[in-house]
Amino acid sequence: MTRAEAKERNRRALLDAAFAVVSRDGYRARLEEIVERAELTTGAVYSLFGSKNGLIVALVADHLRPYYEEIEQAVPTGLDLVDAVDAFARHYRRGCDAPDARAGLSLQITLLDMALHDPELGAQLATSVRAQESHLVALFAGRSHNGSIVTPRQAQRLTTALRALFVGLGQGVTLGLAPDADEQYFADTARALVSELSLVGSDADAS
Repeated sequence: MTRAEAKERNRRALLDAAFAVVSRDGYRARLEEIVERAELTTGAVYSLFGSKNGLIVALVADHLRPYYEEIEQAVPTGLDLVDAVDAFARHYRRGCDAPDARAGLSLQITLLDMALHDPELGAQLATSVRAQESHLVALFAGRSHNGSIVTPRQAQRLTTALRALFVGLGQGVTLGLAPDADEQYFADTARALVSELSLVGSDADAS
C-alpha cells in the first residue's frame, strides 16, 4: 500500500467511525471513541482534519457530495427552470423512501443539535453546506424562465427556498407526518416557488 493509499484508508476509516458515533451521541461524541472505532489515534485526526470539528465538517461534505452528484444526474441540462425544479422535486421525494432515509434524517437532526451547542462548529457547518449547495445553484442558473435567463443570484435565492421546503417536507414524510405528500405534491409545491417573487434578485442581476 502506498502512502497516499494508506492516508485515504485512514481518512475513510475516521469518516465512517465519526458517522457511527456522531449519529448516536451528537455533541457528546467523544473523539477517543471515534479513533478507537477507526483503530487509529487522535494524531491521525489532527493530521488529516486539523481538529475534531474539522472531522465533523468533512463528514458533512462527505455525506452531501454524492447527494448533489445524484441531483445533477437527475436533472437534465436541456430543461427550462420550471421543469428542472419539477425533476429535482421528484428526485428528492424518491429519496425519502430510500433505505438510508432515516439515517440521513438522524444525522441531519444531530448536526443541528451540535451546531446549537457549538457556535463555532455551526459556522463551519454552514460554510460547508453552502459550498455543496453551490452545485445546485449552478444547476439552476442559466436556465430559461419566462423569456429570460436565471441569474446565479436568482438561482441562489431559489435554492434557499427549495432547501427550506424540502427539509420540512422530507422530515414529515420520514416521520409519517405527511402521508399524502407524494411525488406530485412535491413537484406542485416546488413549482409554486418558481415565481417572479421568489426569483427577484438585486439590481446587480441586470448587469
